[in-house]
Amino acid sequence: MGLSQALSTAISGLKANQAALALVSSNVANAETPGYTRKTVTQIQTVAGGAASVRVTGVNRELDQYIQRQVLTENSGASYASTRSDALQRLQDIYGDPTSDGTLESSYNDLTNALQALSTSPDSAAARTSVITTAQSLTSQLNATSQGIQALRADAESSINSAVNSANVALQQIARINTQLLGVSGDDAASASLLDQRDQYVSQLSQLMDVRVVDNGNNQIGVFTNSGVQLVGSDAATLSFNAQGTVTPNTQWNSDPSKSTLGSITLTFPHGGGSVDLVSTGAIRSGTIAGYLDLRDNTLVQAQAQIDQLAASMASALSDKTTAGTAVSSGAQNGFSLDLSGLQNGNSLKFSYTDTTTGATHNVTVVRVDDPSALPLKNTFTTDPSDEVIGVDFSGGAAGVAAQLNTAFAAQNIQFANPSGSTLQVTDDGTGAATINSASTTVTMTSLTSGNPQLPLFTDNGVPYTGAIGANGSQQVGLAGRISVNAQLVGDPSRLIVYNTSPLTSSGDTTRSDFILSQLTTGTYSFSPDTGLGSTGTPFKGTIQNFLQQFTTMQGQQASAAQQLSDGQNVVLSTLQNKLNQNSGVNIDDEMAHLLALQNAYSANARVMSTVNDMFTALLQSV
Repeated sequence: MGLSQALSTAISGLKANQAALALVSSNVANAETPGYTRKTVTQIQTVAGGAASVRVTGVNRELDQYIQRQVLTENSGASYASTRSDALQRLQDIYGDPTSDGTLESSYNDLTNALQALSTSPDSAAARTSVITTAQSLTSQLNATSQGIQALRADAESSINSAVNSANVALQQIARINTQLLGVSGDDAASASLLDQRDQYVSQLSQLMDVRVVDNGNNQIGVFTNSGVQLVGSDAATLSFNAQGTVTPNTQWNSDPSKSTLGSITLTFPHGGGSVDLVSTGAIRSGTIAGYLDLRDNTLVQAQAQIDQLAASMASALSDKTTAGTAVSSGAQNGFSLDLSGLQNGNSLKFSYTDTTTGATHNVTVVRVDDPSALPLKNTFTTDPSDEVIGVDFSGGAAGVAAQLNTAFAAQNIQFANPSGSTLQVTDDGTGAATINSASTTVTMTSLTSGNPQLPLFTDNGVPYTGAIGANGSQQVGLAGRISVNAQLVGDPSRLIVYNTSPLTSSGDTTRSDFILSQLTTGTYSFSPDTGLGSTGTPFKGTIQNFLQQFTTMQGQQASAAQQLSDGQNVVLSTLQNKLNQNSGVNIDDEMAHLLALQNAYSANARVMSTVNDMFTALLQSV
């Protein structure tokens, strides 16, 4: 090797040392920069003219892409779990600490205790007032709980909107960096820095929704949801969310935009490529957005259904009066006669018949519906899985009801008639093919002095709760936020005892107070599977207090499980992030050791150059 070759080799070494020193300096400076990936030079040996030297071919990011993909997945899972856990903990705060006063259960117990005291001393004005006061406390607790649940739903709606805006920023930035890197070799520090920035935006996006990254080559990536919807290609898609300003129990998301009263997320593809509803297609399965959607449309809707069912059960248990039909016969026909005069919108009549050919018994509930647009009713009006529900328009009176039912049951060998006034008769057709087993009406009592122990202790903002069905749904929806104690009872608590004025109920009569106490403590009811308890085939049955205890316990368990899941996801994410940082992050001690090695190499190359220079000088002096 000649002196010129030695000098050239030393210069190439100095250049490689300088490039490596620049990266060490950048690594140290960015040691605490989020998303920064440790950089190293890629250098190769070259041979020219028989002399070997070194050449820097590019900048390498020390990145384990497999672990990086795992981190993206766990990012989404941890964000989803954290979102749900935080909301359910807030829901628990709304319900109150089970070990302290001020909960729904403690308010309910206060009411039943006051009723027990009233039955012991029915003529006590203080006992009557105590019942009214505790009932008002319970309704206030229900009102506040409903407001709290809807506030959480409103927060979810608002948070979805914010998350969608953040996602759009990340998508645009990923597409921008894709464009900047297009056609670039990507082997210099500037390109490596852009790759770091793009990875950071992908990480931010993965917290909002589940994503899958596909390397398209030439430093280009495509970003998809795990369901296969493309978010970024050569350009970014755009997300839009039509946020609603007010959220109430009646505002519900629906896959039919004309029926939906809550916002939906629409993804519009670039260059007129069409659009897709990401909510109705279930395209977003994890991340913060999925967590808020699940809370808004499922978890919190179920929580509202639970307290609405509680409010409706309390009101109906005290105000509904069921009257058995009167047996009638005409020749070979047998059945029952019913008085429909007291039926209000949402009230019902029931009958049971047996098909003697098959031996099958059928139970039918006929619901009065004053809004024809609500017909036909879904067969989920009652909680009895063996109950067939028919909605009937009562605007034509008993004759109109009979005509509609004759049409509906024309093939079941049952006949309906209106012999006079508001009387409805249901009988078999005399052929022996069917037998009417029973019939009854259930009517909401609206008077405090009807002569019956039933009373409208609880009202729907002053209006009797009848379970009315309209085009916008059931009166039960949102009832917990509107339930109140009957203003007439507040003005005259003696009506808790006096249920008849002619003859006047004795002040010591416990018939009504005993009835109220029995209905609220020992009466057994079936509850809708929409509350999360039981199922359509086997609905939950028990007392109102059993139901209250069950759903509050269930909420506590859900909050605890959500917290455990969130903690577990965070542990997994932290473990993976630490593993990624070990490989891709900057270790100051390692960088300092590397700096010393580069310093020594630099000094050595400089020493070679100095020696070659001395030799050249000696050579020239000797000439």
